Amino acid sequence: MPLVPPALGLEGSANKFGAGVIKHDENGSTSVLSNIRHTYITPPGEGFQPRDTALHHRQWALKIIRQCLTQAGISIHELDCICYTKGPGMGAPLTSVALVARMLALMFEKPLVGVNHCVGHIEMGREITGAQNPVVLYVSGGNTQVIAYSRQCYRIFGETLDIAVGNCLDRFARVIDLSNDPSPGYNIEQEAKKGTRLLSLPYATKGMDISLSGILSSTEAYTYDKRFRREGKGKDTNTSDDDIITPADLCFSLQETAFAMLVEITERAMAHIGSKEVLIVGGVGCEAMHSSPRPYSLMA
Repeated sequence: MPLVPPALGLEGSANKFGAGVIKHDENGSTSVLSNIRHTYITPPGEGFQPRDTALHHRQWALKIIRQCLTQAGISIHELDCICYTKGPGMGAPLTSVALVARMLALMFEKPLVGVNHCVGHIEMGREITGAQNPVVLYVSGGNTQVIAYSRQCYRIFGETLDIAVGNCLDRFARVIDLSNDPSPGYNIEQEAKKGTRLLSLPYATKGMDISLSGILSSTEAYTYDKRFRREGKGKDTNTSDDDIITPADLCFSLQETAFAMLVEITERAMAHIGSKEVLIVGGVGCEAMHSSPRPYSLMA
């Protein structure tokens, strides 16, 4: 029997509804007993609207929670508390999750614990990896921040000055009609593996801050270039393959440039606080930060 009964956590700050159960053992370790998710996926070229996303969460919440408890092998009566994402995030989906959490807490007389979305990412990452005092690169659809712990709280050392890196990738995926299944960022990563040209894009770092709106606009502008071929190379006998710009080239260039900017500001934060650990959290953190070497040509 664990020292503290398990806790149920509910997350739904964007287009994914998730439920998980964790327990704290007597030796201080933490075990994840279950982690079930369901993602609201829209057609290619479309984003997810708050109202539709909230409806998805309401439709799937109880199904996911039942699966979560079944996989963990416990009943809801055995829980110590019910946790939920309090924010930041999309208002309507967050409200749906909060209502479900409050309903369960009232029905089964369990304490209700609101969790900061950003801190939840960081603390789960620290628990899984064992990192002690890392510089945190928090990259997701709505957040791009370099964070470190100082004087009893997490402090932001650098961040995006406009849009988040995940939002940048998602919006470009819609421009070239990439699938949203399983996620736009993942599909950009797969497409980037086919790219062979590193195109010139704005590289905007300001101290430990970055700007991403310019790189998005510039990448999109290439889709109006006469050399751009949506269907790829080998389809136009009037243009040399070496001068053709493909969607794969654009994905490769966007990903490499944006990720290089993120690495630079993270390294600056590490030097500033003297840390030797980096923890990458958030949805974009699931993507490969370093691609395998490949030949490419630099376009001026």
